[in-house]
Amino acid sequence: MAKKSLAFRRKKFSELTDSQWQSIEDLVEIKKRRRKNSLHKVLNAIMKVNSTGMQWRELDEKYPPWQSVYYYFRKWQKDGTFRLILRYLRQKMRVQVGREAQPSMAAVDSQSVKKGPLVSQDSGIDGGKNINGRKRHFAVDAIGLPLAIHVTAANINDGMAGFDLLWQMDEESKRLSLIRADHSYQGEFQVAASYFNWKVEITQKPESQKGFVPQKGRWQVERSFAWLNFFRRLDKDHEKTVLSAIAFNQLAFIVIIFANLKS
Repeated sequence: MAKKSLAFRRKKFSELTDSQWQSIEDLVEIKKRRRKNSLHKVLNAIMKVNSTGMQWRELDEKYPPWQSVYYYFRKWQKDGTFRLILRYLRQKMRVQVGREAQPSMAAVDSQSVKKGPLVSQDSGIDGGKNINGRKRHFAVDAIGLPLAIHVTAANINDGMAGFDLLWQMDEESKRLSLIRADHSYQGEFQVAASYFNWKVEITQKPESQKGFVPQKGRWQVERSFAWLNFFRRLDKDHEKTVLSAIAFNQLAFIVIIFANLKS
């Protein structure tokens, strides 16, 4: 089977279809029981907040009360439900495009983003990019889907923050052998990766070249960051905690995968 790539471009928010919901329902609701609020509608409401950038209180009456929606967002964020859904869909997507369910290669990089007006925790200034806010640290597979997501203050060194990507990658793939990264991950990150028996390959564009230059095995992570532009909640980091920031990034990729998966 020929290996294919992914694409994502969305102009407006669309809810999960019944078939899409049914494919992940058992991951969301392990013990089924009668509920006042439909968890399908709750998840659609959370995804609408992420897509449109609206406030929780602005959710209209077609969805459960915003307090209930927010309760489940916090619950699924803390108990790992979003990560579990993302893992399941990523593996399904990889198989669909002709790859093994678990990847053997990952690419790591970071993206500094400005913080929202009420963000005070885990905030700093990225001096190189002159951005006051936070950093999103991603490890993605060959088709750009995250194996690991970590969020820190923007002044945290990429290599040090990358330690929190390593244990996540180990949990997500037992086939992993190669990590592609830029010079920010030289040194201690490479040493830490060696404990997992992983090789870290450093690639960097020549200083003489200006603008964006695709790097072998690493352009996928840049494209993954670009996909986040379609989610208004992610135009900046608006979240009080980094855990909420991670959850909204996970939700974005759940939507991206559903947009590419064949029913």
